[in-house]
Amino acid sequence: MELNQDELKAFLDEKVLQYNHPSFIETDPISIPHTFSKKEDIEIAGFFAATIAWGNRKSILTNAMKLMERMDHAPHDFIMNHSKADLDVFNGFVHRTFQEADVKYFAQRLQQLYSEFGSLEDVFTPHADAVHMHEVLIDFHNLFFAIPHQKRTVKHVANPAKKSAAKRLHMFLRWMARKDNAGVDLGIWKNISPRLLSCPLDVHSGNVARTLGLLKRKQNDLAAVQELDASLRTLDPNDPVKYDFALFGLGVFEGF
Repeated sequence: MELNQDELKAFLDEKVLQYNHPSFIETDPISIPHTFSKKEDIEIAGFFAATIAWGNRKSILTNAMKLMERMDHAPHDFIMNHSKADLDVFNGFVHRTFQEADVKYFAQRLQQLYSEFGSLEDVFTPHADAVHMHEVLIDFHNLFFAIPHQKRTVKHVANPAKKSAAKRLHMFLRWMARKDNAGVDLGIWKNISPRLLSCPLDVHSGNVARTLGLLKRKQNDLAAVQELDASLRTLDPNDPVKYDFALFGLGVFEGF
């Protein structure tokens, strides 16, 4: 598809308006944190929902809601006050390879991180001179697994140091840090500027980006995320990740 820069921006801006709409929420994992109003509940619900956001969308929503049910729909209260025995509520939980042992580790580690930092926002807040979030995600991965853990759980938190595109973590950051008048992204974090965010790159958004000439790299890896970052920031340097709605919508809903 051959478009000049102005035509491409106009086309994608139109698609952002089409898909960055409250109707988007219902069938998307972002619907899980949207069921809460307390900041810490939103963070925890969003973190779990983003963590299991791969595979069938209906299955993602069903299993994310099961996690919330097992925490009595009060995730922050559960995380902060659970004892080791309370973690048995996760027995038998399965979402693909994310299973009870992984959930229990997440709950244990989140309890420690909230006790130390007070909120996940503080854990993810970048340095004042940051130009993207990749180093923050590397630091988060190292921090999250800084205590004894099963090797199997490591793969459930992406690490850009391993050249990962970290799709689900970038999606989580978009949910938490980006806010506009459309009401889809929650925008509860104030310490992370939307200009630092990266597009959650997956098969759909990657293929659309290549078709539109925004991305040349064939692998969906860290280098591709950085290349797409550069392209999207020429379209809107202050809110580049809004184009995730356009790329995702074109790929998933329009088969672009």
